[in-house]
Amino acid sequence: MSLAVRDIELEELMDDPACDPRRLRATLRRFGTINRLFSGWGFAYRARLAPHLAALGRPARVLDLGSGGGDLVLRLARLAAKDGLDVTWSGVDPDPRSHEVAIGRDAPSNVRFRLADAATLVAEGDTFDAVLSNHVLHHLGENTATFLSQSRALSHGLVLHGDIARGRMPYVLYAVAVTPFAPGTFLRTDGLRSIRRSYTHDELRRLLDCAEPGAWDVTGHAPFRLLAAAPGLAPAPGHGAARRESPGA
Repeated sequence: MSLAVRDIELEELMDDPACDPRRLRATLRRFGTINRLFSGWGFAYRARLAPHLAALGRPARVLDLGSGGGDLVLRLARLAAKDGLDVTWSGVDPDPRSHEVAIGRDAPSNVRFRLADAATLVAEGDTFDAVLSNHVLHHLGENTATFLSQSRALSHGLVLHGDIARGRMPYVLYAVAVTPFAPGTFLRTDGLRSIRRSYTHDELRRLLDCAEPGAWDVTGHAPFRLLAAAPGLAPAPGHGAARRESPGA
């Protein structure tokens, strides 16, 4: 097994429509712990997202594309509330299995989950002050350019996509660290497969430059993590941008 190149043929167990539903639900629920430990979104929130939202000087709307079981939306909502930021959070995912877990969580009134994808929201003309995703880029393949343009079309502010930086060290460390949390889930197998499918910093930078030259900045914002950032393309509020609330579950 080599990590020198992406293993784009490798599929994650939870992406199989016929996978064990109990193990899938357990995996989605336990992502809250795993993402707190490994995703680097605490750093991304403090360095990029919170300053952007605070600078708006008004209530804000944030969208998480591919929100899965909803743990990241809820975590960021708690952080923003502690900082006194007035934010409405929307998480959308096209997988009904993930959506079922998300709407089953105890969420505050400013958090909404919806069974939908980026294309649906673009068609509806909805826009947000920030759009983000976590662990989506390495899944996309030939759909990457479309997803990038859709995410920017949905934002009149900031776009942030976080993912894993492929490498031998994160592979070994994750294999050891995830073991206590893995029983009854797909966390170990799928996490290691995700690392094998993910990009290095230079690979991701080249990919984004090819898709949208000069638009994206790629940083290693936390250990073994990549964060791709770009400005949104939607009109600013007051210049024709839609300001509708996303439908709830």
